[in-house]
Amino acid sequence: MELPSIQGLSIEAGVLTMEKRAPVGERRAALSIGVPREVSNEERRVSLSPSGVATLVANGHRVVVEHNAGQQAHFADNEYSEAGAEIVDDAESIYQRCQLIVKVGPPSTEELPYLRERQVLISALHLGGTSASFLKRLMDLGITGIGYEFIRDSDGTLPIVRMMHEIMGSMAVQIAARYLESGEGGKGVMLGGISGVPPSNVVILGAGVVGEWAARTALGFGAHVVVLDTDLGALRKLEHYLDRGITTAMATDQYIRSAVLSADVIIGAAMSAGQRSPVLVTEEMVAGMRPGAVIVDAMIDQGGCVETSRPTTHSHPTFRVHDVIHYCVPNMPSNAARTATYSLSNVLVPYLLSIGDVASINDALWSNVGLRSGAYVYRRHLTKKSLASMFGMPHRDIELLIASGI
Repeated sequence: MELPSIQGLSIEAGVLTMEKRAPVGERRAALSIGVPREVSNEERRVSLSPSGVATLVANGHRVVVEHNAGQQAHFADNEYSEAGAEIVDDAESIYQRCQLIVKVGPPSTEELPYLRERQVLISALHLGGTSASFLKRLMDLGITGIGYEFIRDSDGTLPIVRMMHEIMGSMAVQIAARYLESGEGGKGVMLGGISGVPPSNVVILGAGVVGEWAARTALGFGAHVVVLDTDLGALRKLEHYLDRGITTAMATDQYIRSAVLSADVIIGAAMSAGQRSPVLVTEEMVAGMRPGAVIVDAMIDQGGCVETSRPTTHSHPTFRVHDVIHYCVPNMPSNAARTATYSLSNVLVPYLLSIGDVASINDALWSNVGLRSGAYVYRRHLTKKSLASMFGMPHRDIELLIASGI
């Protein structure tokens, strides 16, 4: 069974042994960190900014960046080389030269053959698109896989997820405003309305980080905002943060149906950490929406929370079902590639430094609760109960594996 931090106990008070290793001087390890160019799903972000590379190099680590890895985020190769990175021509060279690979998305089908025994892979896993065969490939190679979706610090926050979700929440409303316009086939209405014309109704499914930032942005546009969630405490907090500028309701079938029928915009923002997002809006509900309304399912990378949602791409971002526009691009922050890269790099670099501060990835998992919670494969074992349930595979608890020395 999976025991996240063993019922809240810290690593010293949990199942790990109480003995502590005596300090014997500096144990910093020089890491070899690879940054491949993203090739999947029109991804424009890159995992490390030049300033992040400079920090790592200043701490004695080697960083290898693929040619044009940062081009679509407007980071030139010379910026990386001036920061101390080595530039190589192809992804295969990255995987051959580096023991630790940092990516935005998981390795593509073309990249999988490049993976080597016992490498460390830090990237998003994308629960909505992962497969048992991918996980088995990582386990067969003895790779330590750490997923952005799972990294949870000791205070309970998901730092990388939060940064991306702040961007997603704001962008979801900007995108919805554009697709409501007549030129995009929408209803031809403004989110905020004008004097004498009421504002549009924006319904947000979920009161988490995406929902919060979507609500903030929609309020900034002047829209009427309704937020639904199954967690009354989350709704209460959101009302407090936004000074009761929103309408909240429990996400019961009755309230969801009522809100969807009057919605000009639906923002899918409901999620369960490390699990598939819940489907709250059925196709029957979508069929009852007003023609030209817009659905932005920001949780499509976790499976989506609208039944009619299916993944789209930046080049073909929308489709219509029952004359309702659906925008379901999984890597939405990629459209704000530079901002998103800085955000990701700011959070990721301290984790990389913490790995370098100890002798190995095993010691880093031992000492860093964020990295440990982020591990989903380790030592040829699946370590997440949610993934095991999803694919019918066995799993082992990461803390027990570390404690036993397996």
